[in-house]
Amino acid sequence: MNYRSIAPIMGNLWSPIAAVTSRWQERSNVQIAVAISAASIVPDMPRVLLQIYKTNHSHGMIYNSGGFALNFLRRDQLDLIKTFGFVSGRDKDKLKDVPFRLGVAGNPLLQDCWGYLDCRVVNAMDGGDMTCFLADVVDGDILHEAQAEGEPLWWREARRRLPAGWMEEWDGKIAAEIEISKTRMNQIDLTPDLTHLA
Repeated sequence: MNYRSIAPIMGNLWSPIAAVTSRWQERSNVQIAVAISAASIVPDMPRVLLQIYKTNHSHGMIYNSGGFALNFLRRDQLDLIKTFGFVSGRDKDKLKDVPFRLGVAGNPLLQDCWGYLDCRVVNAMDGGDMTCFLADVVDGDILHEAQAEGEPLWWREARRRLPAGWMEEWDGKIAAEIEISKTRMNQIDLTPDLTHLA
């Protein structure tokens, strides 16, 4: 297969950029995610799918707490990609100076973003290098929609606008993660244990 020929198609499957927040054992965390999709056609039973790589600090927090929130960034919040996505929550409290409140599901909700979805995990699928979490949306709201800057930020737009130095740093980080993923993608457990969520 010519992987370069399908790259533009795959790139169009990314979602708007979301700051994924989670809370477990009185600690809060945030990371950047672009692999999110709607998972229900029933308006009054909304669900989402979220992919989180197992090497991310958020993975354990979401798996153990059974919840997460999707805080969708605005076009004028490009700087939060570096703040939330370039360092691990293992090394730093990334929400230390960021105003948030705890939502219905106990997840941190950013007070300044385009909008949020507060979610409770109902199932998970092992993807080898990542876990795909299926979650019920228990609350959500649009916080900013009046001006153009208030529109959600998409990854393809962010890549064009990020400073060259940031992109070099990001590409280096991702290159290392790709090597880890290559060794783990086929190590799939078809019977993930989520009994602790029952």
